[in-house]
Amino acid sequence: MQIRELKIPDSYEITPKQFGDDRGVFLEWYRFDRLEEHIGHPLNLAQANTSVSKRGVVRGIHFADVPPSQAKYVTATRGAALDFVIDIRVGSPTYGQWDSVLLDETDRRAIYLGEGLGHCFVALSDDTTVSYLVSAPYNAAREHGIDPRDPAIGLEFGIPADELILSPKDIEAPTLAEAEASGLLPTWEQVRAYSDELNRGV
Repeated sequence: MQIRELKIPDSYEITPKQFGDDRGVFLEWYRFDRLEEHIGHPLNLAQANTSVSKRGVVRGIHFADVPPSQAKYVTATRGAALDFVIDIRVGSPTYGQWDSVLLDETDRRAIYLGEGLGHCFVALSDDTTVSYLVSAPYNAAREHGIDPRDPAIGLEFGIPADELILSPKDIEAPTLAEAEASGLLPTWEQVRAYSDELNRGV
């Protein structure tokens, strides 16, 4: 597999090597050792999630308190999704910026998002099935959101705005500026300190 760091530090695009024959296709969509070589510590898997979405569904922008936050390894097993990583770490050199990876049934890529990053995706086809491996169990009290339509972030969904489908929770989420002002966001220093602990195996 090929692993490429995205423009947001601590996020990566993973492109597996596919082996096809008259029976179908085989691939390794996750390798703990290859990922560890790039992020500096193991991805401790605590939970696996799957969502099924119709075309136009937007899920996110979601993030969790640091520590422990929730690192994510995400792929689409059916359909197609445009997956976004958003830097919400106050003080980061790429704060407020984003990058994206197309997750689909053709290239079967995955995306890794380190602790403290914001995550969002839009389903580009009906029955898009997205699976997540995550480093910490879901904890509602530590989970937060940012409005994915925030013009200051400027996510480009590739689908007309009137065709996007958001949950009430995501519609009512604060903007990035509002989340920062209320102290919801992690800081670059917090994330770096926690990452150092993970790298040392603390």
